[in-house]
Order: sequence, then structure tokens, then C-alpha cells
Amino acid sequence: MTISRYRNAATATAFASLALLPLSGNAVADDASACDQVEYAMGLRYQQQSAEIIALQRQGFELATYRLEKQIEAHGEDADLAIITDVDETLIDNSALLVRDMQACHDFTTWDTWLHWEREGEPRLNPGAMEFLEFADEQGVSIYYVSDRYQENKADTLATLEALSLPQVSDERVMLLGPPKTERRAIVEDNHTLVMQLGDTLHDFSGDFVGASLEEQRDLVNDHAERFGQDWIVFPNASYGSWSDAELEAWEAPFEDE
Repeated sequence: MTISRYRNAATATAFASLALLPLSGNAVADDASACDQVEYAMGLRYQQQSAEIIALQRQGFELATYRLEKQIEAHGEDADLAIITDVDETLIDNSALLVRDMQACHDFTTWDTWLHWEREGEPRLNPGAMEFLEFADEQGVSIYYVSDRYQENKADTLATLEALSLPQVSDERVMLLGPPKTERRAIVEDNHTLVMQLGDTLHDFSGDFVGASLEEQRDLVNDHAERFGQDWIVFPNASYGSWSDAELEAWEAPFEDE
């Protein structure tokens, strides 16, 4: 994940489900169930609490390990291989911040609370991430953490990643917001053979997706179909994305309550 500047939307049933969220502290709005941000509840509950998210994350890293092993075999022991991974919602879970903001009726997709989170937040490592990164490290593969976290908080992000004991964390290997990801990716490719990318949004993989409409993105996914599950490994993020304002399609049959 990537912290993309998008607005999230979820199903209207989330309005009823917000009451199930634990509300505590002065940051919680007096009538949180009445604010627009309640739309985020369903996606956040899936991202933070579902067993399925654990299964999907483990499945993604298991696939990444298998594909990386095949790349190592194909290139030989002396090859200078590298992988690029996004950080937020790919390796780590920031949902605690998003839930806090939603409960305060604050739209977290304005990203004005993110700086504080980068400095003081304690994100959780996603299941399977450590095992995959340790495998890459043990095999001599260079790891680059390419994230749209803020450059001004780089020292804090480095400290966060180090506290999680992630391998190969350094000023050079952690590349934050500034140049577009396309340019940061090119720097890695200039020095290594890039064999894999991991992310939770499509522009983590290619600049073709940047600024593209949803219809264009769907077409591009079909154009690049052979790469998904091979050298592009996508992780689920139901909290935010470029899909957030998309119109939903409903069944045209009249509603009947039986």
C-alpha cells in the first residue's frame, strides 16, 4: 500500500454496523453514526478484523516466495536480483489510525493525520511478510521499500521499519514520496535486475496506472494479465483506493422482502 490520496467508499450497510465498533476517548464524535465517515466501517472491519484478510496476506506472500525462488533458479546464483515492495497495507497494517479518524468523524483520506501517525503510530506487520522478506534476504536478493510515506518523516519511518525487524532497512533502501514511483523504480532497475514487485494498489507496479480512470485501469489489468501472480503480487486493501467513488451496479428487479 501505498498511501494514495484517494477517498474510500463502502456499502450503505456500514451505517448500521458502526454501532458495533468500540468507541472510546475524547476523539470519538458524539454522534459518530450520523457522519459520512461511517461509510468506511465495512471496509475497515474487513481489513482489520476478518480471518480472510489473514488468509489472503499469507497466500500472497507464499506465492511471492514461490515465484522469487523460481526467479533465483532461472537467473543463477551470481545474478544481482532485487525486489521492490510497497509498505503501507502491503507489509504493514495502519487500520488503527483509520478507525480512530473514522470514529472522530474525520475523513482520513485527506491524509492530514498521517504525519502524526508516521511519527508516533505503531503499525502491525502483516502475516507472512517477515517470512518472505527473510527468505529474500537470505538468498542475497536486494530489497527496496518504495513507499509514498512523507520524506520529512523518513527518520521515523526508518525507525518504524527497524522496530519491526525488517531486513535491509537503510536510508538508501527506503525510498519515500518525492519523485514518482516510476522514477524510483528506474533507480532500482539501473543497478539491479528487478524480478518482483509487491503492492496493494496498481500504481505500485507501473506508471501506466497513474491517473487512469477505473475503466482504463481494468483494461490495463487485462493488458498486463500475464504479470499478476508472476512478478507482480497484489495484496488486498479494502480501506481506500481509486475505486472509492465508483458508482455501484444494482440488480434491476424490484425489491421484495420475503
